Amino acid sequence: MEFFQKIEFALIFLILFFNLFFFVYLINNSSITGFSFFNPKEKLSAPSDFIQEKDILVESDKVIINLSDYVISKYDSSGSMIPVLDQGANGIGVKPKSPDEIHIGDIVSFFQGEELIVHRVIEKGIDEQGVFFITKGDDNGINDGKIRFSQIDSVLVILIY
Repeated sequence: MEFFQKIEFALIFLILFFNLFFFVYLINNSSITGFSFFNPKEKLSAPSDFIQEKDILVESDKVIINLSDYVISKYDSSGSMIPVLDQGANGIGVKPKSPDEIHIGDIVSFFQGEELIVHRVIEKGIDEQGVFFITKGDDNGINDGKIRFSQIDSVLVILIY
């Protein structure tokens, strides 16, 4: 009888071990939560190059950057974009003329209702309503859902600390 109790214990242990392993695997590879069990910080894409080298003039006492249709921004401390953005950072954004000017990795300012949010584009797609962007704060675990071009105010092109 003792032999069968040891076999039973070993089988229960193996079943629990493999269930735990499977659970961890599901969490680690979940596209639903966007969260990785072993590496909660997914790899982010870098912003695209909006400013051409020919548009940057460096002189001995100043730097001149030729931009048109720009906005100047100051950021609140929500914490969602740490370590890239935090209170005290200043930014210069460009108003995009079409969805083609916005790329995965770009940091955009957009409206959700009355609130202006600054997050990184992590996905770009097309559905029955047209082009959409999925954005998320660099220090957030949850994305903002589909953002439409009409909601986007600007794309961050210069960040000054």
